[in-house]
Amino acid sequence: MLSDSIIQISEIEVASTCKETCVKAKDMYVQPGYLFRRMHQRATSAFGAVNSDRNVTPVQFAALLTVRDNPGIDATRLAESIRFDRTTIGHVIGRLEQKKLIVRKEGSLDKRTKQLRITAAGSALLDDMGSRIGEISALLLAPLTETERRDLMQILIKLDRFASEENGFEKADRPVRSVSEE
Repeated sequence: MLSDSIIQISEIEVASTCKETCVKAKDMYVQPGYLFRRMHQRATSAFGAVNSDRNVTPVQFAALLTVRDNPGIDATRLAESIRFDRTTIGHVIGRLEQKKLIVRKEGSLDKRTKQLRITAAGSALLDDMGSRIGEISALLLAPLTETERRDLMQILIKLDRFASEENGFEKADRPVRSVSEE
């Protein structure tokens, strides 16, 4: 019986302490992490809505663009370029290869690496999807004024550069070199 009293007293102490120091559920809605997660959901949803007739994810799209613009890039450099983990990029490459949007070729300098190149089908898909990017941005930024849009983009670019430099990536505006250029 004494132990039951101690448990009840402890629960009361925790409850009263929580009133003063615990984060409440309502506080979550104004936290940067929560808001970034929600905006990521919104961006993914907008990409899917605009490209519902295409079987490509935002990450696959980014990878495909990067392969097109950096012929011969390898998986490690591709992962670094789009800020994606090296383990998962293999799955992304595999899916793009299955869809016949890219091909892997043996590296010219290092036979252990595979150089990635876009196919004609991949180029055609990017040409088709390229005109849709503006629609995605318009959906995401719709409630903002032109000034707010510009300010938001400047802040997001600043945060991206900070995160990239903090994680040892090259600067976001620096082009990626392909393996064949080394």
